[in-house]
Amino acid sequence: MMALDHRQNHLEGIRSALSLLIYPLQYIVNLPVAATYWMSDSLSSRETLQEENDRFKLQHTLFKARLQKLQSLKAENQRLRELLQSSKKVGERVLIGELLAVDLEPFTRQIVINKGGRNEAYLGQPLVDAEGAMGQIVHLGPFSSTAMLITDANHAIPVQVNRNGLRAIALGTGAPDKLDIPYLPISADITEGDLLTTSGLGGRFPAGYPVAVVTGVVKDPTLPYAVISAMPTARLEQAREVLLLWPTQHKNEQAVTPQTPNEVTQP
Repeated sequence: MMALDHRQNHLEGIRSALSLLIYPLQYIVNLPVAATYWMSDSLSSRETLQEENDRFKLQHTLFKARLQKLQSLKAENQRLRELLQSSKKVGERVLIGELLAVDLEPFTRQIVINKGGRNEAYLGQPLVDAEGAMGQIVHLGPFSSTAMLITDANHAIPVQVNRNGLRAIALGTGAPDKLDIPYLPISADITEGDLLTTSGLGGRFPAGYPVAVVTGVVKDPTLPYAVISAMPTARLEQAREVLLLWPTQHKNEQAVTPQTPNEVTQP
């Protein structure tokens, strides 16, 4: 028995020595298989990470889009609040309309709104926003209307200087942010910063609505009239909603045509 144990211990030592010698060979032989498993796991992990990354990017884009929509709704809500607040300040009947289209022709400043004859709109009806006068309806349809803005080259609106009541006419120039105030002598009491409001003359716009702020006054003695320009107070290029007015004097809502520079009575 002692000889057997001695022999087994001796064989175990030889076996251990052989195992130590062949381990590098086993490692080399198993290396491709291990590398394959490692690359497979790495690729799987990479694909998983890529999928998660793509999913997060998509969620981020969706969240940003929703945030922009919320910001847009917030801005629209603010505009409607301003319009409603403005409508509370006036004594006329009002209706909120939305823009459907904008005329892009040069020197033409017209818009299409989603209110028409079915809403009791009428030709010549004045439009305003929360900041001031915008224009008036020139073409009327059953469900929509076309309105000419006060900056249109064919538009004229009677105004007065809010500071002293000086009457004048504001003519559209075709530019989006400029009105001309012609026919005022160089002795007229008008200065930069003066607020121009509707005078109520002509029967189209009710009196007292802001129209423009005087931005330039040139009084050249060699010219018969002062050269005066003004900037509209209404957000003509940004507004998405408008207020249609029914002035109190428009009792029978008879159709009227819009005023043009040749039709306005000079002050």
